Amino acid sequence: MNFNTPQLRTVNVTRYVTPLREGGSLPAIAEADDGFLYVLKFRGAGQGSKALIAELIGGEIARALGLKIPELVFANLDEAFGRTEPDEEIQDLLKASVGLNLALHYLSGAITFDPTTLNIDPKLASQIVWLDCLLTNVDRTPRNTNMLIWHKELWLIDHGAALYFHHSWTNWEEQAKRPFLQIKDHVLLPRATELDEADALFKPILTDEVISSIVGLIPDEWLTDISYFETPAEYRKAYIHFLTTRIAHSHIFVKEAQNAAETLI
Repeated sequence: MNFNTPQLRTVNVTRYVTPLREGGSLPAIAEADDGFLYVLKFRGAGQGSKALIAELIGGEIARALGLKIPELVFANLDEAFGRTEPDEEIQDLLKASVGLNLALHYLSGAITFDPTTLNIDPKLASQIVWLDCLLTNVDRTPRNTNMLIWHKELWLIDHGAALYFHHSWTNWEEQAKRPFLQIKDHVLLPRATELDEADALFKPILTDEVISSIVGLIPDEWLTDISYFETPAEYRKAYIHFLTTRIAHSHIFVKEAQNAAETLI
């Protein structure tokens, strides 16, 4: 698989269409100046820029691995945008999110993946489980699958809850080598019978160059409201170190996932 350095377009939000009340990040469907609809994730929501960073890194890693994910774009929100919004909660959210936010192309007509009615191929299930182990994504459970069926294909959405280590940065270097215990709750774990094959396929794809290119997409302004490191460059270096270390020690999280799957039998 050839790797192309990711390039994210920047769009300007022109119309707030409707809020999506599910989830703590208060996303919304919005229209941009390119005429397309997007699911807009706000920097001013509860988890702030960290959720956007996790969304960006998780989504672009998934894309690099060949998995289906809607196009991600930077979404610029003008200072005057929320002045006519009658809902005070939404108005406050818009005011707190002036500048660059993140948005996913809206998949019109997509339906939520239902594990009780649709069987996913073990190869694909294993690849998604491997990805979520790498990202420590706690939010792909039977209660909230964060997957859509669109044009008869499975699409991954919403990686904002991944990389939870960066909410405190406590022992973050040690966490890079830890198993992902929450994988036991993954909606696709019962179908993930080819984890060794996924590991052998994906590790060579996620080179240091690939990871550095993806982390390099994080805007400086998303890395200025956190106080653990002093500069955006130091934050990017830490994200790269965490991910490359975790990839190098993938056997740890693969074994944990396999052990968790055995308990389901």
